[in-house]
Amino acid sequence: MAGWEGATATDLQAAGAELLPAGRTGLRINGWQIETFNRSILNSSSRLQWEEVLKTSHLPEMVFGESKLVLVHESTGTKLCFNALDALKGWKEEALPPVEVPAAAQWKFRSKPSEQVILDYDYTFTTPYCGSETIEKNKVEDGINNLNWEETNEKINLASLSSKEEPILFYDEVVLYEDELADSGSSLLTVKVRVMPSCWFLLLRFWLRVDGVLMRLRDTRVYCSFNENNENSKPNIIREICWRESSFRNLSAKGQISDSIAYGDPNVIQDKLPIVMHKNQKLKIN
Repeated sequence: MAGWEGATATDLQAAGAELLPAGRTGLRINGWQIETFNRSILNSSSRLQWEEVLKTSHLPEMVFGESKLVLVHESTGTKLCFNALDALKGWKEEALPPVEVPAAAQWKFRSKPSEQVILDYDYTFTTPYCGSETIEKNKVEDGINNLNWEETNEKINLASLSSKEEPILFYDEVVLYEDELADSGSSLLTVKVRVMPSCWFLLLRFWLRVDGVLMRLRDTRVYCSFNENNENSKPNIIREICWRESSFRNLSAKGQISDSIAYGDPNVIQDKLPIVMHKNQKLKIN
């Protein structure tokens, strides 16, 4: 987050929060331990292992295999994790048909100059992934053994999140994978987390731009308010999933700029992309 220089000791103390020990990135607050891991990209041997696990010979150019965001509610053992491997499992299972490759970039997908371009997989690495949730083993033994997302009318109050009255105690961004689509666009999966005295909020975003062809935005927002529970009760976690998508042709027909260069930042275009799927969910902990 631009301009954020870290929380002050006074703000942390006032919120009853404490940073994790040296060498770790994150904090504990209101019964939650929130931690990010930003690691390097997979090396060649690790890529081969991932290809075996995923049963594919295709991976994004840059996979940050050990990078992740982990949130654990210590009294219930509820664990939310956001990582590249599970996201790519989602890509493999959804198996969308390949998006049209821009003519100027087709040669880059050939193994040999004389070969015809044949794509039999989703080279954009689009994923329906919304995160991974589990119960810590010791809590399963205590009788907490089930997590389910259920439809709800509750919504995330995004306006309250933009309030400048509360200090930001922790913020980080984790890149999970990225691909430049043979220099014909961008495919990027990231997760950002923000913690304030009253709540935590995260945004998992898949952003795709195939130059001159298609833009696709899949956002998952997850929110937990500390005001509605104490640290030993079950947390109230709301999830909002919103998918948007449009071809450049349709945008141009509506009078929007059709130059791909204008859409390097999804924040610029998101409200101009029509919604193709939206739902609000609440995590039920049994």
